[in-house]
Amino acid sequence: MKSKTIGEGVAMPRVNSLIVNYRTPELTLKCVSSILEKGVSVAEDIIVVENASPDDSAARLRDGLPAGVQLVVAERNGGFSSGINVGAAHATAPFLLVLNPDTYFIDTSISKALDRFKDSEVGLVGLDLTYPNGERQYSARRFYSVVDIVGRRTPLGKYWPLQGRIAQHMMLSAWKPGTPFEADWVMGTGFIIRRELFEAIGRMDEDYFLYMEDVDLCARVWASGSKVECVPGAVLIHDHQRASQSGALSKAGRMHLESLGVFRRKHRLPLFVPPSPHRIRRGSGTQKRAQATA
Repeated sequence: MKSKTIGEGVAMPRVNSLIVNYRTPELTLKCVSSILEKGVSVAEDIIVVENASPDDSAARLRDGLPAGVQLVVAERNGGFSSGINVGAAHATAPFLLVLNPDTYFIDTSISKALDRFKDSEVGLVGLDLTYPNGERQYSARRFYSVVDIVGRRTPLGKYWPLQGRIAQHMMLSAWKPGTPFEADWVMGTGFIIRRELFEAIGRMDEDYFLYMEDVDLCARVWASGSKVECVPGAVLIHDHQRASQSGALSKAGRMHLESLGVFRRKHRLPLFVPPSPHRIRRGSGTQKRAQATA
């Protein structure tokens, strides 16, 4: 595993950092600056995809990105999954670090996450997403059942017995020991995946325009025989509340439910008991795509 030594003397393997920009050039520039400052990737290994924003994002990124950073201007906005796939096509490092533009690094603790790949069974690792005030976002989850969706998308989740179900779904107790743990899926806001595995399972599924593409990707990682983990203390600051946390009737809420429908057609979505990661099943369409790209 080829590695580099970063600013604080921590040796890390080479990583391609992928950021999809859509009308957020200032956030993207801040994210890139933190990657370089903390030595997560060298400039040439940072790939910014401008996802056909209807503003001056492309020009602002061309002017503001440090020398060496790769800027790829997409021909169309095919959604987050499409943007990541466009960027990944330019990647050459053994690991892909997928980041939202509204994230940034404050230290080199990502090395804790990269260290997990010494275990050959680990295929994807989620970072410890933290709001700027220090509050943890709890970025690991169990796979969904219909009951979990009801609890997460309606006010009923605040009350017994659904309150306990939501705590289980969000894996709140798994974080308490402070050690790496297996997660059914991790939020796509910030995660690392082996590039070879990413290609073998068919990249991101572009049937998802926004939301649920991270759940789908982790399901396919588990189905491939690799593991998904999350690492407490591998901190990534996330300076934004997810719009999908709005009510089910909001635009973001409706889009999230639509993506859940796509997921249901491809994977298991039981009524009461969520599937374990070792038993998640892919739909035939997903399998064919993965086989065709492998």
